[in-house]
Amino acid sequence: MDSQAVLASSVYNKGFTDASIEVNGVAKSYGPVVALKGLSFQLTSGEKCALLGPNGAGKSTTLKLLVGLLKPDQGEAKVGGLDPSSAEARKIIGYLPEDASPYRTLSVRENLEYVGALREVENLEERVETLLDTLTLREYERAKVGRLSRGNTQKLALALSIIHSPNILLLDEPLNYLDIPTQENVISLLNEQKNCTELVSTHIMSVAGRLTDHVIMISRGAVVWTGVISDLKKLGAENEPVEKIVARMLTSIA
Repeated sequence: MDSQAVLASSVYNKGFTDASIEVNGVAKSYGPVVALKGLSFQLTSGEKCALLGPNGAGKSTTLKLLVGLLKPDQGEAKVGGLDPSSAEARKIIGYLPEDASPYRTLSVRENLEYVGALREVENLEERVETLLDTLTLREYERAKVGRLSRGNTQKLALALSIIHSPNILLLDEPLNYLDIPTQENVISLLNEQKNCTELVSTHIMSVAGRLTDHVIMISRGAVVWTGVISDLKKLGAENEPVEKIVARMLTSIA
């Protein structure tokens, strides 16, 4: 079995059978700026879904609420039926923030070993070796994070988000800063995680199409459309690029 298959097969190894995401009537403001207004959606166990919208739509805020970094002003968010800020929820969540910054004074290997130890990862040494090879970080394993390129920093951040084989994975623009070969590698890796519930925040339709089957389209903090990507394509003319359909939909409600 190759290293990517080893990663994929280990994702759902905790016996957790109710991995889902629930957002019910969530509102969130930053002072006078309204980020989310009555946002509601639900993901079932194992579903891979894109949170699609323009910059400023509320995507990152939604992920921060689901990982417990923020509290909603109104409404409720749950992961696996749990409060996102609870210790139990954090054990089953993996999170890749936009512009992630691993520990800069530690090396790549030290970051993996340290976070893996905090996460109480079983067979940690084997897991670290697999991630170094799968994400082509082997030649940088002794390099301090502060000296890495932005692309290699992103690869390390992704590795840290999945090192504990999470049941629920929250990814904010996961392909940022990656070159084309690495993008393909990461897409294959994420697509092979069949039993992990994934919510991918992106403003790029092609990323949504490569990583997910469903779309929750949001604008100005509210859901404007949700469904499978094949149905989204049906909303346009024959052979019309799906990006044009999305742009038209978002422009019409702007």
